[in-house]
Amino acid sequence: MDAVIENFPTFLAGFGQTLSLFAIAGLGAFVLGVIVATLRISPIASFRTIATIYTEVVRNTPLTLVLFGCAFILPYLDVRLDFFVLAAIGLTVYTSPFVAEAIRSGVNGVPIGQAEAARSIGLTFGQSLSTVVMPQAIRMVIPPLINVFIALVKNTSVAGAFFVVELFAAARIVINVRGDQVIAILLAVAAFYLVVTIPLGQLAAALEKRVAVLR
Repeated sequence: MDAVIENFPTFLAGFGQTLSLFAIAGLGAFVLGVIVATLRISPIASFRTIATIYTEVVRNTPLTLVLFGCAFILPYLDVRLDFFVLAAIGLTVYTSPFVAEAIRSGVNGVPIGQAEAARSIGLTFGQSLSTVVMPQAIRMVIPPLINVFIALVKNTSVAGAFFVVELFAAARIVINVRGDQVIAILLAVAAFYLVVTIPLGQLAAALEKRVAVLR
């Protein structure tokens, strides 16, 4: 356990990178996911087709391949960005279809009469979606959205393979120095992840109960 204590600043720095990736990619995935979900339910067929193809292709592509494309293919195309930024882009793109599908399921759960009532008073598709349907849908899908973000926290570990010194990459650095305490080091890494995922899981459960009562 002394390897963990001696290298605690290294773990803390890696944990900070993990939290930064989570915050940036989580916000980006939410915004992009809302856009994709809106396109999926758009009355314009071409928009629905584009959003469907995007969702199915990205959702069924391994995260490692997405990050590989961001880390190596984008620089090859003259996109010169820091590896941290490239990893955040990859995580955003990979997570956004899951966010979009969660939101779309919430939109489908809103009674059709709500949208019809909005249309009957003269609201456009965009107005009825933003002021009537989407607020109700977001409230209903908060618990599954949190589960998507819990998965995102764990997915940040893959970024360590692409030159980003997040938590898991920091653990590898310490293991190279103190290979005699691998188990203690990995347990410390697990503890850091649990600091984020357990509160998020409890929040999801509490919100799920509250939404059930509101229904």
